[in-house]
Amino acid sequence: MLKQMEILNTHQHRDLHMHAALPDHPHCVQVVIGEFAHAATCCPLFFVKEPETGRFNVVALFGFTPGELLVEGAEKGQAQFLPLEMVRQGFFIDGEHMAVDLAHPRFGPGAAVPLFESSGEPTDETRLIQRSIGMLVSGKEATAAFIREMVALRLIEPVGITLSFDDGQKLTLEGLYTVSLDALQELEDGDVLRLFRNGHLAAALCIQASQRQVSVLAQRRNARL
Repeated sequence: MLKQMEILNTHQHRDLHMHAALPDHPHCVQVVIGEFAHAATCCPLFFVKEPETGRFNVVALFGFTPGELLVEGAEKGQAQFLPLEMVRQGFFIDGEHMAVDLAHPRFGPGAAVPLFESSGEPTDETRLIQRSIGMLVSGKEATAAFIREMVALRLIEPVGITLSFDDGQKLTLEGLYTVSLDALQELEDGDVLRLFRNGHLAAALCIQASQRQVSVLAQRRNARL
């Protein structure tokens, strides 16, 4: 679907409405460092590589395969954790301005949430999206710095996950990376202190601790079979 990007304008888009949430929640969503702690309460977090560049990003898994949502409430847009990328769907940054993609399903038939009040002021929903985009912009820079340090200290390691289910099905998750606890324990004291002070140690431990959510999602998947 071709994008129909327009700079958001009070007068031009005064009557534009959006859907509060979209039903096609992806099973894998990129997150920024400020989201790690919240995301880890219900989603496993992993590093993944961009196919084109080989660079790492951090993603939250809501399911194991495309089209699958295992986090409680995610299929209704009521999960305990709602990623900033989901909040801002259909909205983008164009220079110093916020833009909308009018071809995005968020603005499709049945959209009922107004973007602007009758006075021309942004609605609370629009302000939330503005804040979310701001947090994404600053968060991506902070996340890139975190990942660079993890790579430099050789703290990222591949992880292989094979899940077995009661119906005999086996599912192998590939291309995922996590934080190596062994490598963390072998760091020099100065490196550990720096990671602690810049918040990267807490972020790394969030990613590592979130692995326990894999078994939670697996149990939920098993119950649905």
